[in-house]
Order: sequence, then structure tokens, then C-alpha cells
Amino acid sequence: MRSLEKRGKTVEEAVAAALEELGANEDEAQIEVLEEPAKGLFGILGSKDARVRVSLKESREDAAKRFLSQVLETMGYAPAMETAVEDGYVFINVLGDDLGALIGHRGQTLSALQYLVNLAVSRSTAGDERIVLDIEGYRKRRERTLQALAQRLAERVRRTGHSVALEPMTAQERRVVHTTLQDDPQVVTKSEGEDPFRKVIIYPKK
Repeated sequence: MRSLEKRGKTVEEAVAAALEELGANEDEAQIEVLEEPAKGLFGILGSKDARVRVSLKESREDAAKRFLSQVLETMGYAPAMETAVEDGYVFINVLGDDLGALIGHRGQTLSALQYLVNLAVSRSTAGDERIVLDIEGYRKRRERTLQALAQRLAERVRRTGHSVALEPMTAQERRVVHTTLQDDPQVVTKSEGEDPFRKVIIYPKK
């Protein structure tokens, strides 16, 4: 993390000088006031300038990778990571051997890790991209499974005229079901219940 210490007659002056040299704005930096300005004798003799340290924040991508590496190494893993930044999201796919334990039952451990990563980087980084974590492409495989399940259950609803409830899912997984069936002229989907038991129900469209 690049940082500078600067002095100025006021804290604001010192901060402005540091930001100008770093080529950054306040949202992209962490500011630490090391010394407040002080007036000396008669307001002149022995006066002291303000001193600040201004540090550039990491990008959310770099901070997320660093935090995740630390967590996984502590757990005994040494995986590689693929990353991409797109449409306000940072996508991180963790690659390695025997990573099933990091996915957990229906992705519960993966979702918990993703929550921790987002929490860890939310206050100390520049930008506001959301971190989407995947492990060995699990989310893509799960998405295809949910799309097929949604289509199959929608066909049952169309055939029988009765609603069908899916198992409780995360918000991301519920969104896959809603998106898959949003243009279906014969069914409608709604999320009902409270987390972690919130589920999608497919109804015949009246």
C-alpha cells in the first residue's frame, strides 16, 4: 500500500498536498492524522505544522485476493485464483485439488466465505464492487442445475395447474430460478418465507 507523510499549516492543507502527489481523491485513500497543528508563543514562535499520513486504498480485487489467500492458507490450502471485474462485480474463482469442503452442502460454506470476504474488504478499499466467490466453477454448474430444475418444475405446474415449492435457497440461487422463468407466459414465481428458509414457489399464472 503506497503512503505519504505530509506537513501543512492545517490538516486539510497537508491532506490536500498528499492526495495531489498520490493522484488520488479522499474516497481512494486512508487518512491518519499524526500531529495536530499547534500555535507557539504569541501565536508565532514555536508553532507546529499538522502532519498526516495518507495511504492509497487497495482495489477490492487485490484486497479480496489477499484476505482469501490468508484464510485459505490458515485452513491448509494453497489454491490458485482466477479473477475478473465486470459490471460492478469482482468475480474470483478458486482453483485447486480437494476443495469440496470449501463448497459445503449446497454451497453453504462457499456462501459463508463470500460473505466474509465482502465484509473484510468493505471498509478498507477503494470502489464498491461486490465480490462473487466461486470454487472450481461450482456456481456455474449449480446455476445450470437450477435452470434445468426450474424448467422441469414449471412444466409440472403447467400440466397440473398446482403450485410447486422449491427447497430453501440463497438469494443468488433464488434469482437464478426467477430469471429462468421470468418470460414464461404460463407461470409466475415468488419468494416466500424468511432466511435461511426462504424459498421460491412456482404458481400457475391466472
